[in-house]
Amino acid sequence: MEGISDIRIMGIDEKRPPRISKKPYIDLCFRLTHKAPVDWCREFTDDQSKNEFPAKINIDECLYIETWVRSPDEIVEHLQILKKAVALCNTRYIEKVEASQRDRDSGNTALANEAGPQGQLNRIIAGLDFSD
Repeated sequence: MEGISDIRIMGIDEKRPPRISKKPYIDLCFRLTHKAPVDWCREFTDDQSKNEFPAKINIDECLYIETWVRSPDEIVEHLQILKKAVALCNTRYIEKVEASQRDRDSGNTALANEAGPQGQLNRIIAGLDFSD
């Protein structure tokens, strides 16, 4: 099973290779190792929209980073920037998931510590073992 920390740029989209054209820029489409969650894609796109060469991820696919540069000489540096951005987005996404889990766990603890019949019910439900 691939996780968030496994998301990285693995190459160029084979269906959309970069091409020199009459346009004053070169479109680039990088492929991720696997599909990313929609929230991850939104956060990445929001973060990268402010850069000199904006990058975005289509949330219908969540598999390709679309961006551009002005010349071939800028590709290597731009890829390095994007690789760092992907790693940072992974870290932030994992931190948000862990914070959400901690909040949920602390809420469950509060429910289990409740007094009276509801507290007793909450403790029984929290202690159920669903393993085989």
